[in-house]
Amino acid sequence: MIPNQSLLVDLYELTMAQVYFLRKRRTRATFDLFARQLPVNRSFLIAAGLSDILGYIKALRFTPDALRYLKGLHIFSDEFLRYLARFRFSGDIWAMPEGTVFFPGEPVVRVTAPIMEAQMIEGFLLNTINLQTMIASKAARVVQAAAGRQVFDFSLRRTHGADASVKVARSSYLAGFNGTSNVLAGRLYGIGLSGTMAHSFVMAFGSEIEAFRAYARVFGSRTILLVDTFDLWEGVRNAIRTGREMERKGARLFGIRIDSGDLISAARRARRMLDKAGLRYVRIIASGNLDERSISRIVGEGAPIDGFGVGTHMGTSSDAPVLDVIYKMSEVTDSRGRFVPVMKLSKAKVTLPGRKQVYRVCGASGTYVKDILALEEEKVHGAALLVPVVQNGAVMYNIPGLESCRRLAADEVARLPRDLKRISGVGRYPLVMSAGLRDLSARLARKLRARQ
Repeated sequence: MIPNQSLLVDLYELTMAQVYFLRKRRTRATFDLFARQLPVNRSFLIAAGLSDILGYIKALRFTPDALRYLKGLHIFSDEFLRYLARFRFSGDIWAMPEGTVFFPGEPVVRVTAPIMEAQMIEGFLLNTINLQTMIASKAARVVQAAAGRQVFDFSLRRTHGADASVKVARSSYLAGFNGTSNVLAGRLYGIGLSGTMAHSFVMAFGSEIEAFRAYARVFGSRTILLVDTFDLWEGVRNAIRTGREMERKGARLFGIRIDSGDLISAARRARRMLDKAGLRYVRIIASGNLDERSISRIVGEGAPIDGFGVGTHMGTSSDAPVLDVIYKMSEVTDSRGRFVPVMKLSKAKVTLPGRKQVYRVCGASGTYVKDILALEEEKVHGAALLVPVVQNGAVMYNIPGLESCRRLAADEVARLPRDLKRISGVGRYPLVMSAGLRDLSARLARKLRARQ
């Protein structure tokens, strides 16, 4: 965990909080965290990061060291710093469970709290949802492209920082990946580990066959041999020799990995060579700058590849490296303590007022038909997606294990309309505004424009 996480805020969140402390100490507000729009080539998003948010809320404290630092900035009053020394989050949070599919405009997290508190957690919530939802959504596309073949996270060396690397491993596993090469992520989250060898390992020995034999002697039937360090076909022949030697000792070569070149034609020829040698059980793993598009093409061509190691493009979501998530106020209390709806009318950045809930409607076959965005008090047909997770500052949600979140994500994606699961092109899912929300938005917009 990052030390002094209470300082993981934008400065203006603390400067605004100090003004609220002096002028609006009793004011409460509701904020919605949602995606403004879908990233390129995406038709849906998968909620991820809630577990970290709840851990953050539980532990959120301003330590003496953090307070000394803030005092040294000479912009915060002693009275405000004494408030921070006693700070505990006391509000309510509703959220979509991790693994839930959602769409732009739908609150994935809703916070109702004293306005100071709601503002101070903004940065962490946005940072967490942005990274983990972005990766889970990208990884789900890779899983769809693989069409039942195994996929593994190989992204550690390309992710943007150590913390991101473990969150990527977790988010990709949640979205359906089969494992990770990241040992720390395996330890933290119980994710199965997968790995082979590097080209440098092969080069460190006197010959390729010597390297293969050394590895096989240590790892036996878990051995996967990287066959393209020098000459791919000589590498496959050396793998066959190693595999036959292993058979004589009662073991079996697990697989070979191809990391370069035309993976489709290479896999086909390697498969023929392995089969001819009687090693039909040896699996072929492919890696090397793969993403959902290249994997979809490989699968579509019927290449005999059993699994994929996916690194850079998934771990950085290279085609869409940021999620346009925002955190906007939807209601605030007036001088009498009553919640009053508010909205933003900025061009292309209009927000919706009031405390809202998202309802999902299913067809007879169980496929999702549409979502309805409604005011919380409205009676709407459909399954409510936002659930209470924090009440009066206390986490009251039984956080599901990662395996449960993974099963939910798989079920959610399976129930999407087919055109939303295409790798190429974008499908459109209906999000309908309820009558009550539509009426409130129109009335409030007219009132605000008249006031201006």
